[in-house]
Amino acid sequence: MKIVLNGEPKEFSSNVSIQQLLDQLAIPAGRVACEINLRIIKRARYPETVLQEGDTVEIIQAIGGG
Repeated sequence: MKIVLNGEPKEFSSNVSIQQLLDQLAIPAGRVACEINLRIIKRARYPETVLQEGDTVEIIQAIGGG
């Protein structure tokens, strides 16, 4: 399965959920926002939202500072 992740092509051997994608990338779900095909996905839906061939995914991490 091929997707575009933050502007870069990425390939997986099978479909993955947003939660599985974040786990593979070692990104904690609590500090990110995920968008699939220009639609923001609620954090509670990450485990059940499965990516499909050709999806465009944006992961935005919150960064604190001062």
